[in-house]
Amino acid sequence: MSYTMLNNDLIKKRDYAPFSLEGAVFSFIREYCEGLRFDKNKATSILSDNLDFEGTSLKANQIPFNMEKDIDRLCLENAVDRFLKSGKKEDAFDVYFCYLEMFVGDYRKTRRMIELLSEYEANGSGLLMKHRDHYSHSVYVFILGMAIYKSNGIFRKAYKEYYKINDEKDAAAHFLQYWGLSSLFHDIGYPFELPFEQVCAYFEVEGDKRENRPFMAYHDLESFIKINDKVKAALSKIYPGKIFDTTNDLFAYILSEKMGEEYGFSEEQMRTFLIDKPTQPKKFNHFLDHAYFSSTLLFRKLFEEMDIEIQAEHLDALTAILMHNSLYKFCIAHYKDEGNKPLKAALHPLAYMLMLCDELQCWDRIAYGRNSKKELHPMGCTFEFHGNDIKAIYLFDEREMAKIDRFKDEYIEWLQNPVQEKSPGLKAYSGMYIKKNGVSGFQEDIERIVDLTEIHLNVETGLAEHIHAGNRSYLSDSNFINLYDFAIILNGRWSNDGWKRAKLAGQEEKYLSDSKIMKEFVDGFKDLSLEYKLSNINQAKSFAKYMNMIGCFYNDKEVDFEQVEEFTDEELVKIGKAEHHRWLQEHYDMGWTYGTPEKSKRDFERRHWDMIPGFSGFQVSDEAAERNYERLDKETQDKDTEPMECMMVMLKMFCSLRIYRL
Repeated sequence: MSYTMLNNDLIKKRDYAPFSLEGAVFSFIREYCEGLRFDKNKATSILSDNLDFEGTSLKANQIPFNMEKDIDRLCLENAVDRFLKSGKKEDAFDVYFCYLEMFVGDYRKTRRMIELLSEYEANGSGLLMKHRDHYSHSVYVFILGMAIYKSNGIFRKAYKEYYKINDEKDAAAHFLQYWGLSSLFHDIGYPFELPFEQVCAYFEVEGDKRENRPFMAYHDLESFIKINDKVKAALSKIYPGKIFDTTNDLFAYILSEKMGEEYGFSEEQMRTFLIDKPTQPKKFNHFLDHAYFSSTLLFRKLFEEMDIEIQAEHLDALTAILMHNSLYKFCIAHYKDEGNKPLKAALHPLAYMLMLCDELQCWDRIAYGRNSKKELHPMGCTFEFHGNDIKAIYLFDEREMAKIDRFKDEYIEWLQNPVQEKSPGLKAYSGMYIKKNGVSGFQEDIERIVDLTEIHLNVETGLAEHIHAGNRSYLSDSNFINLYDFAIILNGRWSNDGWKRAKLAGQEEKYLSDSKIMKEFVDGFKDLSLEYKLSNINQAKSFAKYMNMIGCFYNDKEVDFEQVEEFTDEELVKIGKAEHHRWLQEHYDMGWTYGTPEKSKRDFERRHWDMIPGFSGFQVSDEAAERNYERLDKETQDKDTEPMECMMVMLKMFCSLRIYRL
């Protein structure tokens, strides 16, 4: 039993090949992480004779404590599945949300870091020459690391030995927690690097060198890197006899202890590197390292703002983040030099995995920079994990075949007559396609960063149809920075008489502007289980799809289309049927089925009377959903349309968006 507190027969099976990325990651979550976050002093099986009811579902004390934890894990599994199928930023959000709720705490306390990265990158990166997405990228890195952990016995052994964990499931749970911290947050410092690159791009002249252009640097960082007295005391328990005044001091000590002897640097040398990273870019070839800011920002957020109890593993995650970009490559290992020592997993397992996955994950990344948009990057990648070997086949859009053929012709011509020193290129295709001694430049670069003498890597290229065709985006345009707020209100207005009165009076905006009302809504949302929070979030995300179905869209620009003040009855019926379909599929994905239990027992039995009687499958068709919708009474049908009318108000209120009809 993978989910010991649930009926596994009602949870759909994953039919992916076991050696694929999908097969490996779902096996990791479902099998390796069995019992994740369980309290072993409470019932660990649904068949137990002594079931507690200390867990939260729609309300507190509705289900057993460990059932709630199993449902949380299933939420994460389904969030990963949605993201892998779509690659969309909105679905990446779900993975972040699940991880934060499960392992860090209330999403409200960390949301700004995640949302800032996503929105600042999308809006500010168009001013750069080279830049690609780091938000969805981080979720791909997270998923890839879980898949490699599951499939690679050599890394698992190194990880368990490093952390002295013998039990396989305990080790997997430990890895999931600290790997998630390392991977999902490794690029949150990019908002510091983007302005630096914008200045460089503004003054860029073709053929000119960076040192000939103006640049910016950060100064007066004392308050940013200073460690408060409470955190100092906590650190002294982990490192007895040591007092660290700044994060630079702390990180320099940790890295010198872990890697100084192997790579020949002292604590003082590392401290100098860290002091100079943000303040002296000219010492680093006029580049700024976002990893420095990612690790420092995350340290402050976790231990000074959120007051999380510091563990040594937290600091391992932070130093992994600190090293993943340029610090390790150019200040520690000098990886381009002769005699370079690639990092071994046994030295720092989290850093090893982060650098490996960060390099491998170069597919399906939105190009924001002006030059990046013109380049050819892989849109997908298929993995084969056999034994301890990794085979990655990077897939390029077959519609770009003319561009690829042109490059190949130019390259062959250059081989026959290399009149210029540098060969023709087609980034990133050429880096993977051109091989010397059977190894591409892309693969060789990775092998100079991390030790792959035992874990063999093989990189190939291929062509495929557009992978996410029909599954990308809709005409509606929004940054969706308020997605979490939307979910709070969608839940809060449920069965709320005040909202109903405001709606009848046409005073919804006034009602939602009341701080007392919003506090009630926020507190109510906070008390929900992860499953119900995600349900509200996914309801909000679906609005763009529903607008597309009825020939409408929303936008923050004033456009020459008819503005929609309310939906027609026909449009509401279409929206209602689609929303009911979404609700049904969501519930079947979470192991619910049809039934008529007492309302107080509904969440424990996971049976609901609005689901399809007699349905025994997992995938709900349009026809089955529509038939079920039509059997419901009007009051129940209205549950599927009223939230969408609420969305109309929220888009206008929070995002200054208007809905238009095509």
